[in-house]
Amino acid sequence: MSAPRRDPYLDTVVHIVESRQGRPNLPADGCPFCVGGLEAPEPYDVKAFPNRWPALGEGNCEVVLYTPHHDATFHGLGHAGVRKVVDLWADRTTALMGHPATEYVMVFENRGAEVGATIAHPHGQIYAFDHTPGRIARMFAAGWEPDAAPARLVLGDDHFVAATTFAAVFPVSVSIAPRMRTGRLDDLGDAQRTSLAATLVEVLARLDRLFDAPLPYMLWVNQAPRNATGSEWLNIEIVSPWRASGVPRFIAAAEVAGGEYFNPVNPEELAATLRGLG
Repeated sequence: MSAPRRDPYLDTVVHIVESRQGRPNLPADGCPFCVGGLEAPEPYDVKAFPNRWPALGEGNCEVVLYTPHHDATFHGLGHAGVRKVVDLWADRTTALMGHPATEYVMVFENRGAEVGATIAHPHGQIYAFDHTPGRIARMFAAGWEPDAAPARLVLGDDHFVAATTFAAVFPVSVSIAPRMRTGRLDDLGDAQRTSLAATLVEVLARLDRLFDAPLPYMLWVNQAPRNATGSEWLNIEIVSPWRASGVPRFIAAAEVAGGEYFNPVNPEELAATLRGLG
């Protein structure tokens, strides 16, 4: 694995990871994440283990299995099942931040072949970076905090709120955040974790109802780095390239070239639709 490359003019960081060309696209009957498979020889509820095709250095990339059931959905695990995943995210954040070289822990999921998932079994990943990635650093340096304007509010309870994104790049873009400033997943208390699980279940279920089809999405957690200032505010982003059922919105030349985006979906209208799906 080569060292990261930084574009001297744009400051873009690129990791050249040729080994990932060999990642498998497996049928369900050869799934390594089902019980008895390569990565799950014994029964489990949730499980984390090192990724065989790490994008970063050895020991810095993990796979998180949400359930032993291949055809399940994340939200279909219910509040108790998703709470187990939230707890595992938090536990792995603590463990990986315990490594002196770790500066930032990124928890994320790619759901669906349309966004690059090569195995259909419900799972996510965790990367341990030796630096804070630029987008996240800029977000926190700018003082990010929840923006749940009434027109973009999707749902909320005493602990968490979900809203569509004000300046959304993707047609579907929802953020979830605690009402009280909290830095990392492992800082969340019991009631907050239960609320987060319930919020994820409801948001993801509504997203699957949006087009009456399983929605391909990317989900990631923005959380405080090692050198936290105390101003960071934990949040989860969920985005999908679909602008209609089975119809992706491609980021095109003018957007890539200019760094400015043209979203065909109004975030306020999306929020109203998602509220109506409750």
